[in-house]
Amino acid sequence: MSPFAVIALILILARAIGELWLSAMNRGHVHAHAKEVPATFRQMVDEVTYRRSIDYTLAKNRFGEVITVFDALFLIAVLFSGVLPWALGIFTAAFGTSVFAMAGFLFGIGIALSIVSLPFGWYAQFRLEERFGFNTSAVKTWILDRLKGFLLAVLLAFPLLALVLKLIEWTGPSWWIWAAVLVIAFQLLLMLVAPALIMPLFNKFSPLPEGSLRERLFALAQRTDFPTRSIEVMDGSKRSHHSNAFFTGFGRFRKIVLFDTLVVQLAEPELESVLAHEIGHYKKGHVLKMLCVSIAAVFVAFAAVAWLGSQQWFYEAFGFKYYAGFAAVNIVPAIMLCGLMGGTISFWFSPVLHIWSRRFEYEADAFARRTIGEAQSLIQALRKLTEKNLSNLTPHPLYSCFYYSHPTLLERERALRTAA
Repeated sequence: MSPFAVIALILILARAIGELWLSAMNRGHVHAHAKEVPATFRQMVDEVTYRRSIDYTLAKNRFGEVITVFDALFLIAVLFSGVLPWALGIFTAAFGTSVFAMAGFLFGIGIALSIVSLPFGWYAQFRLEERFGFNTSAVKTWILDRLKGFLLAVLLAFPLLALVLKLIEWTGPSWWIWAAVLVIAFQLLLMLVAPALIMPLFNKFSPLPEGSLRERLFALAQRTDFPTRSIEVMDGSKRSHHSNAFFTGFGRFRKIVLFDTLVVQLAEPELESVLAHEIGHYKKGHVLKMLCVSIAAVFVAFAAVAWLGSQQWFYEAFGFKYYAGFAAVNIVPAIMLCGLMGGTISFWFSPVLHIWSRRFEYEADAFARRTIGEAQSLIQALRKLTEKNLSNLTPHPLYSCFYYSHPTLLERERALRTAA
C-alpha cells in the first residue's frame, strides 16, 4: 500500500472514530439528563414528551452509529479492493472512452452507490420515523420519489456531467475553471426554475387560503419590503409530521412556502414570527453569503480534482493507471475518487461552517424580534416546533458544534430574551 493510500485510510478511520466518539459523548450527555425534565425546560415540555424526545434521540443515535460503521467499511472496500479500476477497465473495453461513455461510467457509479444506501433510507422512514409517529409516507410514495429523482438525474445530471467532461478536451489545462463556471451557472438556473418545474413533481403547492393569516403574512412581507409572488402551503404531511417554512426562487419567481403541518401546529402570531425569521435571512444577506461560499467551494473542489488528476502517485495509490493528457478518461478517476473522499475531508470543517450558520440564525431571530416588536411569539413557536419534532433538548456541546447548523432552543431563547 502506497504512503498516500495509508493516509487516505487513516483519514477515513479518523472520521469514523471521530463520529462514533461524538455520538457516544452525546448519548452520555442525554442519559445524564434523562431522569427528569431539567428545570430550564419544565415550562416548555411535559414529562411524557421529554421522555419520548430522549427515546427518539437515542434511537437516531444508535442508527447513526450503524450507518457510520457501514459507510466507513464500505468506502474502504470500494477504494482499496481494486473494484473501481476493474470496473473502469471492463466498462471502457465494452463502451470505449468517449465523453458520453465516461459520463455514463461516472453516472453508473453514482447510481450504484445510491442503491446501496436505499435500505438505510427505507429503515429510517418506515421503521425509525414510524415508531415515533412521524412517518406519513406510503411505500408507493417513497418508491416514486426515488424513481423521479433518478429520472431527473438522467435528464439533468447526466448531460451536465457529459458537458463537464467535454470541457476537459476543449479547454485543456484550464478545464477546471470552465467546469466550475458551468456547474455554478447550472446551480443558479436550477434555483430559478426548481420552484416552478421540479418541486411540484414531488409535492402539491396551494395558495394560502384567504383569511386573517394570509393578510397578516402578506402585510409582513410588504412591511419588510420582501418581494414575493405568493405564499403557498406545501403538503409536507404527505410524508412526515415534521414541519418547516422557507422561501425559494429569485426575483419574480420568489415565493414563501409553509408546510401544512406548520400551519396546523402554530398560532397566527407564531407563524408570523417564523416567517419574519426567514425574511431576516434574506434581508441580512445570508442567502447571498451562503451562495458565495458555495461558489467558492465549487472552484476549490474542481481545482483539487485538476491537481490530483495530474499526479501519478494519486492514481496508483488506488490501483488506477495514470495517463497524462486532457481527455475525459484520464480525469474521470480523479473526479470519482475526490467525490468519494470529499466527505471525509469536509467533515472536519463542519464546526467552522456551523459557527457561521448559527450566527446567521441569531441575526435572523433578532430581525424577527425587531420586526414583530416582541420576542415571545418566536419563543413560543420555537418551543412548539422543538416539542412537536421531539428535538434533543440536551445535546453535548461538542456534538452540537459538529452537527447542529442552528443554535439549541435554550441558546436561541436566551439570545432573544437578552436582546429584548
